[in-house]
Amino acid sequence: MTETRIPETEALLPAGPREHLTSPVTRSVLRIQHRMLAAARDLLVDRGFIELLPPVIGPVTDPGARGAKQVDVDYYGHRYKLMTSAILYKQAALTSFGKIFFIAPNIRLEPLETASTSRHLAEFHQIDIEMADASRDDAMAIAEDLVRHVVQQVLAELPHEFESLGRDTSGFAELLSAPFGRRTHADAVADLRATGHDQSPDAELDWEGEAKLSAKASRPFFVTDYPKGSRGFYDRESKDQPGMLRNFDLIAAEGYGELCSGSEREQDYATIIARMRETAENPAKYAWYLQMLRDGVPPSAGFGLGLERFTRYVAGLDSVWQASAFPKVPGIASP
Repeated sequence: MTETRIPETEALLPAGPREHLTSPVTRSVLRIQHRMLAAARDLLVDRGFIELLPPVIGPVTDPGARGAKQVDVDYYGHRYKLMTSAILYKQAALTSFGKIFFIAPNIRLEPLETASTSRHLAEFHQIDIEMADASRDDAMAIAEDLVRHVVQQVLAELPHEFESLGRDTSGFAELLSAPFGRRTHADAVADLRATGHDQSPDAELDWEGEAKLSAKASRPFFVTDYPKGSRGFYDRESKDQPGMLRNFDLIAAEGYGELCSGSEREQDYATIIARMRETAENPAKYAWYLQMLRDGVPPSAGFGLGLERFTRYVAGLDSVWQASAFPKVPGIASP
């Protein structure tokens, strides 16, 4: 199969599996990704994290994936979901260990228009991290250390792969030497609106706005304090700033966009019920999770770092599908 284009988007799509897997570009990218995962595991284990294997199906999954459809499966007569995110299970896992991480597969049937963003896959993986008794700042510090460590390691270990890809690694100079930037969601919205971009102050940064901010950056930066209602019921609301969430995104430089999202987690049963109802979620669907909260889970913070997006940024790829051995582009039936 040759490269295909979606007529509505004219987005370049992958060739068939043999052409893709035997491509010199793919082979270099997958070697880089392999070492990225090894470096991530090394740092996290060194920091006291335990790796667990996440579930692939469950009675409910994260409802917060914007615009994406969930996939139902018949599990012995029960309607289960393929995981869009392991967030609920990360909180549950903290009843066993204080620091955990998953390399988690996720399925999200993204809107067809995302095929042209270069940043979306229907099947992808996250480096999912959660820490008990941690703050947002703790989670952001781990995210920054993790990204810096991984980039530093793969640049040192695989210079020939970057050379073969034509990746200009000088763009990582500030990432390796300077603290990541920080700005609030309100500041980011004001910046975008000043340029004529109609970004809503009550919603997540849209893809176009996110790309504009990313393109102007010379190193990754955090966006914090998203408004309540823009994210899932599990993101904790600030006690000092009602209506503001204790969460963050990490945005890559050079126009590559969001790498990860995270937050402090809400673990109070009554608050979660109220937040579910505010977002039109049916609490009855979350029976096992709510029972965990009733019985008690520790306060926590964590994040999910998109592996394919991170690989795309590190390797300097045109599209995120190039960072997957068997890419699933939204709207395209593929092996």
